[in-house]
Amino acid sequence: MSPARQHRDRFAASAKPDHTSTVVAAPEGEGGQDTLLASPIVSASPARLHTLQHAARAAIEDPTTLDPSLGEGPDAQIMLRLVHDMRRLKGIQSIEKKIEAKREMLPAYREWVMARVAAAAEAGKTVADEVIPTIMVWLIDVGEYRGAIELAEYMLRHDLPMPARYQRTTAALVTEEIATAALKAQSAGTRFELGFLADIEILTSDADMHDQIRAKLYKAIGQETALAAEALLSVDDQRPAFGKALDALRRAHQLDERAGVKGNIKKLEKLLDAAAPPTAEPAPAKGA
Repeated sequence: MSPARQHRDRFAASAKPDHTSTVVAAPEGEGGQDTLLASPIVSASPARLHTLQHAARAAIEDPTTLDPSLGEGPDAQIMLRLVHDMRRLKGIQSIEKKIEAKREMLPAYREWVMARVAAAAEAGKTVADEVIPTIMVWLIDVGEYRGAIELAEYMLRHDLPMPARYQRTTAALVTEEIATAALKAQSAGTRFELGFLADIEILTSDADMHDQIRAKLYKAIGQETALAAEALLSVDDQRPAFGKALDALRRAHQLDERAGVKGNIKKLEKLLDAAAPPTAEPAPAKGA
C-alpha cells in the first residue's frame, strides 16, 4: 500500500459521522480497492457546486451576503456550516481558544472532505473548493499534519487555489506553516516527525515560493535530522546523518542568510571532524 493511501486511510478512520453514509470505492492502487465513508454530496453538479462555493466565499467575507435560499441539500449544508463556523472563529480573540474550537469543528467536515477527495480520484477532476483548503489549514493548526499533507497533495495535484484571504499559494502555505510548527517544537526541546518534513519537501519541490519559506523547511529538516542522529550517536556511526543535516542547513543558509543556521552549521562541522576516523600513520620504511 502506498504512503498516500495509508495517509488517506488514517485520515478517513478518524471520521465520526453522525448519520447513515453511503460507501464510495477509491480507485484501485497498490493495496487493492479501499472504501471511504462518503455522503451524497459527491453527486452534485459542478454548476451547483460553483454557485454554492461562490455564495460561501462571499458570506465568509461578509455574512450579510448569505442567501438563505441556498440552504438546501448536503452541499449547501456544509457551506452554511463553514460560514457559521468562520463567523464563530472571528468572534474568538485567543489563538489557543481558536485552536480548541477548530478541533471541535473538524469532525463535522471529515466525511464530506474525504468524499470529495475520493470522488476526484475516481473522476480524475474536481472543482475549486472553499471547504477543503480551509480544513487543510485547520488540520495544521490543530497539529494533524498527516491529514493536512494529504489534502495539500490533493489540491496541488488538481491545481486548486487557496482562498484569497490566505494570501499564499497552497505549496507556500503548507510549507511555511508545517516548517514553522517544526521549528517551534524544536525550540521547545520537542522532536517533530521528520517524515512530515520530508513529505513536504517532495510534495513542493517544483513549486514556486519565496526563498525564505523554503529556507525554513530546510532549517527544520536539518535540525531534526541532527537531533535524530545525536540520539543514536552512542549506537552507530551517525556521520552520514550528520552530513545530510549539514547539507540541509547549508541549503537553508544559501536560500536565506538570515535563516539563523550558522551556529548549527559550525556545531555539525565540529561533530563531523571529531567523528572522523584517525588518519593512519604510514608504516616505517624497511631498514630505517
